[in-house]
Amino acid sequence: MKNCILLIFIVLCAINTSAQQYLLSGRITDQNNNLIPFSSVYIKNSTYGTTSNEDGAYQFKLSPGTYRVIYRVVGYQEKIVSVTIADHDQQLDVQMQDEVFATNRVASVYQKNHDAGDTIMKQVIKNRKYYIEEATSYSCAVYIKGVQRLLSAPKSLLSPAVRQTLDLDANGRGILYQSESLSDLSFEKPNKIREVTIAKKTSGINTAFSYTKASDLQVNFYQNVFAINGLSTRGFVSPVASFAGIFYRYKLLGTSVENGRTIDKIQVIPRRGHGQYFEGNIYIVEGDWRIYAADLYVTNKMSNINLIDTLQIKQQYIAVTDSVWMPASVQFSFKGKVLGFRFGGYYNTIYNNYKINPTFPDRFFTGEILKVDTTANSKKEDFWVSARPVPLTQQEARDNQKKDSIAAFKKTDQYLDTLQHHKNRINYPGYLIFGYHASNRSEKDSLYIFPFIQTFYYNTVEGFGINAKIRYTHVLDSLRRYSITPDVRYGFTNKTFSANMYGEYMNDPFHNAKFFAGFGSDVLDLNNVGTRSLYFNTLSTLLSENNYVKYYRSHYGMFGYQREILNGVLLNGNLSYASRSQLYNTAFGKLKDVKDREFTSNNPLAPPGTPPDDHSELFPDNQALVFAASAIITFDQQYETRPTGKFNLPSKYPTLTVNYRKGIKSAFGSDVDYDFASADISQNNIRVGLTGFSSFKVSAGGFFNNNKLYYMDYNHFLGNQGLTFDPTYVGSFHFLPFYTYSTNGAFLEAHFQHNFAGSIFNRIPILRKLKLEELIGANYLTTKGNTNYREFYIGVQRLIFRVDYGISYAGNQKYIQGFRIFYGIR
Repeated sequence: MKNCILLIFIVLCAINTSAQQYLLSGRITDQNNNLIPFSSVYIKNSTYGTTSNEDGAYQFKLSPGTYRVIYRVVGYQEKIVSVTIADHDQQLDVQMQDEVFATNRVASVYQKNHDAGDTIMKQVIKNRKYYIEEATSYSCAVYIKGVQRLLSAPKSLLSPAVRQTLDLDANGRGILYQSESLSDLSFEKPNKIREVTIAKKTSGINTAFSYTKASDLQVNFYQNVFAINGLSTRGFVSPVASFAGIFYRYKLLGTSVENGRTIDKIQVIPRRGHGQYFEGNIYIVEGDWRIYAADLYVTNKMSNINLIDTLQIKQQYIAVTDSVWMPASVQFSFKGKVLGFRFGGYYNTIYNNYKINPTFPDRFFTGEILKVDTTANSKKEDFWVSARPVPLTQQEARDNQKKDSIAAFKKTDQYLDTLQHHKNRINYPGYLIFGYHASNRSEKDSLYIFPFIQTFYYNTVEGFGINAKIRYTHVLDSLRRYSITPDVRYGFTNKTFSANMYGEYMNDPFHNAKFFAGFGSDVLDLNNVGTRSLYFNTLSTLLSENNYVKYYRSHYGMFGYQREILNGVLLNGNLSYASRSQLYNTAFGKLKDVKDREFTSNNPLAPPGTPPDDHSELFPDNQALVFAASAIITFDQQYETRPTGKFNLPSKYPTLTVNYRKGIKSAFGSDVDYDFASADISQNNIRVGLTGFSSFKVSAGGFFNNNKLYYMDYNHFLGNQGLTFDPTYVGSFHFLPFYTYSTNGAFLEAHFQHNFAGSIFNRIPILRKLKLEELIGANYLTTKGNTNYREFYIGVQRLIFRVDYGISYAGNQKYIQGFRIFYGIR
């Protein structure tokens, strides 16, 4: 019996010893004992590894045993060290040797009159499709570490308040932002992704851009073109693209032997001075003709990237199986300068525990590409000490500790009381344009007062008026909230008082569900699609003698509900009842008398020359009971699920919207009797090679029953008659009168827009010949009664080619809008 107990004890001890893991750590230096950051460290014949931090320190946990540890970093010779882990932590410092590439060997594949680099890269490009498809699926663990630093700041702008807010030293240096995340990533071709974030931590102020999910940092140079999120709306041409020879030339810098493999070091040289191209070096496994490593960069000078001056991308591949190689690590390092502030930083990604071509369960991949665990943001520091594969530098650790202490202080009553008082102070210039926002300490109750420029107005129907509008929001819990928006309006000339209230109750953010209702009285625009705001209509009325907007009076009540019933299918329905009456001009004041122009009637269908005090009938007083419904269908809808709800992402396929509206006759005295249906299909930001993005929208519909309806029930179009417009919105006409072409029949409209990136301008010969001043927003169009019409647009550096074509049938009226080109300078 004693022997059995002893045997069991020995077995349990052996199992416990084998399960115990110990820390292998150390520092990586060069021949001169300089620290080497971001070196890849992994176990041979496995996919388990890490990288060193900025100070060259590395660490990872291993069970007892003997391992062959591989150390790799671009610019140095690969090193393999045998290490035995016993029953304690072990430190292993490693000194790397500078890479030595021989330049006197010419392989048999090299062709005469070509640089060897060109010939080698032709072989790589020839095999790129095979390497794209060699792993049809995989899963792995991903760790991402990001740091943004301020490197220097102008002393004139470095006030004590700025230093304190950004936690900087006296020279304007410090860590602005840190982030860490741990995820499980699964992928299946062609583009199915599922990522589960297990842990996530951020501290500080994100002043530039942030990568916190693995899909943001997927760098696959075997793809022809890929995007760098946050830095450019255009794609970058890979040096291994099938057509790369058009954009790059290559130079063989030398060859070396690493672990029995011949590695070619190739310099990547763009053929043009400007464009979406990489520069730097790429390392190729000779014979296999695959990527071994990459050390490439893009610059603002060449590619017009946003925010930063230089982005360097380093990538290391490892053999996961005998034939499949995958990235072991990716580093993004960046530097930039804004208004004298110099900043820099990095995002370091480590891929561990690859499983190639695993069998995923049925329905494993849905539209959910990211799910953030409910406890991901609440992991304690002891978890991160145990789980993070890359040790923090001393500066990063101090910064984390300091910001954690600050975060804890910001939850105290003393700080919250002070913060509430500071946040709720009114900023009068800000209130003028943006409104005023105030909340209580817990931020469960908040109040928003709409901007001053929307409060006081003038139009020819009401004269000067006040439109006082506020919104109160109450948060019940993390998933439920409601808001109430009362609105009081009074016109001093026609002495019309209006009051109404609108409310929403959001109860299910995972299905975009909400109840909404409104009731009261109001003065409304006859074009229910929208024309000009109260502010811009006030300016055009007083200064330009253009009373563009036409109004009517409504007493109404409505309620509705919306919900996403399936992923990508959002339904919305509402029922409304309104008593509507016509309004007439009562005020004709103006600050400037424009020659040969006078105000027009409030009846938009009155013939030209009708006096502004016209009282012709547009419609009689009427009542309308209307049911309206819509279905928005987004094909292949992808989304992220976070603890606070579901967040839809732009789809690569068009969105279909179907609308139906019915005027219900006789019920509750309703006068209307009509049925209207329409459908539109649209898509924004369709990537078109390297030329930029296209967007389009096509709408069609009509009334298949129009027994009884009034002007405000017509189908209206989003036009424009002023001098301001949004040139990036697809779905509006830039010169269409607001009311002339509204229809109670069938209609068709189509819009197309293409946004070129700035550098394309240099490659279009016909545009190079034009004078720059002729392209800066100048837009000429001839329309009925409007010749040589000019508008101006100054925006970011891009060339916009836009086509709008629309037809509406209303008494056989037709409107056609043609071509235009905009060019704005940044």
